[in-house]
Amino acid sequence: MGLSERERAGCRDLLALLETDELMALTDTITNRLVLPESRQEAIHAIIVYSQSAEELLKRKKIYRKIIFQYLAMQGVVVPPCSEKHQLIHCAKQYWSGQLTDHIAKTEDVKPNNQSYEQRQKQQDERDWHSLGREFCQWFFELLNSQHPLGRQSKEQWGPQHFWEDVKLKFCYNTLEQNTEEYVGAELVSLRLLSLVKEEYLLLNPNLDAGGLKCVISPHGLVVVAVAGTVHRGNICLGIFEQIFGLIRCPVRENTWKIKLTNLKIVGENALEPGTRVQKPSIKYESNELRELYDGKEMSLIEPQVLSHVCTEVGE
Repeated sequence: MGLSERERAGCRDLLALLETDELMALTDTITNRLVLPESRQEAIHAIIVYSQSAEELLKRKKIYRKIIFQYLAMQGVVVPPCSEKHQLIHCAKQYWSGQLTDHIAKTEDVKPNNQSYEQRQKQQDERDWHSLGREFCQWFFELLNSQHPLGRQSKEQWGPQHFWEDVKLKFCYNTLEQNTEEYVGAELVSLRLLSLVKEEYLLLNPNLDAGGLKCVISPHGLVVVAVAGTVHRGNICLGIFEQIFGLIRCPVRENTWKIKLTNLKIVGENALEPGTRVQKPSIKYESNELRELYDGKEMSLIEPQVLSHVCTEVGE
């Protein structure tokens, strides 16, 4: 795919805003440490050459929200200071493609098919939250699975730092009978999830296609991410899982979301109804149902047995 000439030029200017150590670290990530630049210019060149697209590059964790904001400001593109990273990425892509007729980034486009502004904004918001949910799930499960004794180790460290101190985990697993465990606190929740991979040798493979991932925001600002997938040990598929996360933005670390609560349900293949085939698991909830999972007073999700319909309806 690659980057267009205008995207290359824009990314060069944007990358120049990064500190040298961040540039080198980003080069290591993108090139898998196969390119060892000797200068900032060489690092920037390698990052651009080996990036599949401008969007992929801008979504990298080292490309902070403030860097994109500063770049747009330097180009005279005016965006609200409270804009989130995915909104800034959208503005940068519009600027590079020449879709911004002036240098004020607007949220309203030409009215298509008689849709109201509210309808178009709602659709855009849903796409933005889905993109956030997909990015979060890619990061979370890659990091968790990297803790497997035989897995490819991640440079990022797993631990309680990814959770709020009062995080809650409700874990249901059904092999021959249903069991439920509950944990409260970043340390306990982190260790229990870690033990699934490190001690029980499980690997969680999320289905990030359209049917396997849904993401909405509650009226209280909690981002709810629901994902379904398969559970493996070695080359054997043991069953399916569904996990629902409640995420809240960290006010200290920029562009960082931490896990406030999570429900995990695993159903072993031998616990599925006879004739049920383990295909690509999917989320059956509608967006409004996912929003209702959040209770603003209790900061908790619904009881896990309500989630079981996702697991028993996988096969046709």
